[in-house]
Amino acid sequence: MLRYVVPVVIGLIWAGACSLIPEPHRRRFNAVVVGGAGAAYISGGSFGLGELAFTALMTAVAYIGLRSWAFIGIGWLLHTVWDVLHHRRGDPLIPSVHDSSFGCAICDPVIALWCFTGGRSPKALLAFQKAGE
Repeated sequence: MLRYVVPVVIGLIWAGACSLIPEPHRRRFNAVVVGGAGAAYISGGSFGLGELAFTALMTAVAYIGLRSWAFIGIGWLLHTVWDVLHHRRGDPLIPSVHDSSFGCAICDPVIALWCFTGGRSPKALLAFQKAGE
């Protein structure tokens, strides 16, 4: 059970902590981080040149993400797919932690959902929900 809960909690902590960064720095910071996440598996090289192609794709998505929360969210969903592929191949993100790619594949969509809301602070998310009632 913890195997599923901990990554969700990590994603929520990430969103909460990043919410403390004022805009537009919050969006830019998250764009840079998702671009870096695209290179997370390069050293393992499990997919050969595909690792470099994925990193190039994530760099382009992150660049557009400098101006678009939606693209940052797309980047996290792309990274989720990459996590699943690596997990299925038995090539974890952290070699000494067998399920690290699995955990990342659960955490990343949580962050993506937050990005699709525009990376709002918890207070702004609650106000957004109340306005939609």
